[in-house]
Amino acid sequence: MPGQTLPTFTPAEVESHNSAKSCYVTIGSKVYDITSFVDDHPGGGDLVLEYAGKDVTEILRDPVSHTHSESAYEILEDNLVGFIGSESSSKCANGSANGKPVYASTGMSTAEDLSVETDAVQDYQKHKFLDLNKPLLMQLWNSGFSKEFYLEQVHRPRHYKGGDSAPLFGNFLEPLSKTAWYVVPIVWLPPVLYGTYLGASGLGRAPAAAAYWLFGFFLWSLIEYLMHRFLFHLDKYLPDNRVGITLHFLLHGIHHYLPMDKYRLVMPPSLFVILATPFWKLAHTVFYYNWNAAVLAYCGGVFGYICYDLTHYFLHHRNLPSYYKGLKKYHLEHHFADYDNGFGVTSRFWDWVFGTELELPPPKVLKTQ
Repeated sequence: MPGQTLPTFTPAEVESHNSAKSCYVTIGSKVYDITSFVDDHPGGGDLVLEYAGKDVTEILRDPVSHTHSESAYEILEDNLVGFIGSESSSKCANGSANGKPVYASTGMSTAEDLSVETDAVQDYQKHKFLDLNKPLLMQLWNSGFSKEFYLEQVHRPRHYKGGDSAPLFGNFLEPLSKTAWYVVPIVWLPPVLYGTYLGASGLGRAPAAAAYWLFGFFLWSLIEYLMHRFLFHLDKYLPDNRVGITLHFLLHGIHHYLPMDKYRLVMPPSLFVILATPFWKLAHTVFYYNWNAAVLAYCGGVFGYICYDLTHYFLHHRNLPSYYKGLKKYHLEHHFADYDNGFGVTSRFWDWVFGTELELPPPKVLKTQ
């Protein structure tokens, strides 16, 4: 196309054109729009769509499938629509690319990178960390990874094929590690409502009951921040052994490793019971003089947790109203750019109070080998 400057695309943009209505493929850094050719392909359109949004260099040369003629390459050149950006011309296993401006801590540059499918085989060959196609937990337990290597890798996000969940246990325990978002309100909202009713009835004073409940709700926002910062991100003080590393992975590491896994994003009820029990005791210690006040404060706090888990899920997986779009951008930056700041999920208030707000510099161009 003489005289015309063709656009550049990110790998994520190319991969999004993966249907009969819009079908892109690549050869190296070149991007081709072959939508009009899908139905005309001699082997059928399904064969073309199998590689939609992907690089076709190898399949075009594959003698088992069919070594393509020069005319096939000529058809492609007639449909050249652009290039993978010169700064990101070689895709890496984790979804970033050689020369692409990325954040050193994660190897990513935008929120879209979080959803670029990881080539599990290439990723394992390159990083020698975890094979996404095999149960993760026993790999980690038997790995002998150092704390330094583990933390470097677990904070470089991957995305399992098709948006499914990578195997964690690989046995009958597997379903227990997955929780759909709607389980949280179904399981916890009824006891919160019942406990609120009991506490308010026993206290007998509506303004006082509301004050205790709201105190618990507000207190949860602080607990959320403190747990995220000092328990889930206990990186610097993590024991350098497989027990500490495995517990870290189960508690929060797996979420940073596979941040778009929708079934391991909210807290399983069994884990919440373990974490919530000390706060039940704390509420009754603080409000030792009034059981009803303790229950109301506790119920307000648990309702805050429900809001937190649902907000967290929606920030990753839903289009949101204008206010929450800013919060979504902020939280996803915590994943793809700076996991050492931005610990607030339902709000940025406590990040502002404690000086951990995200303030991102531009990503830097990193050359990978």
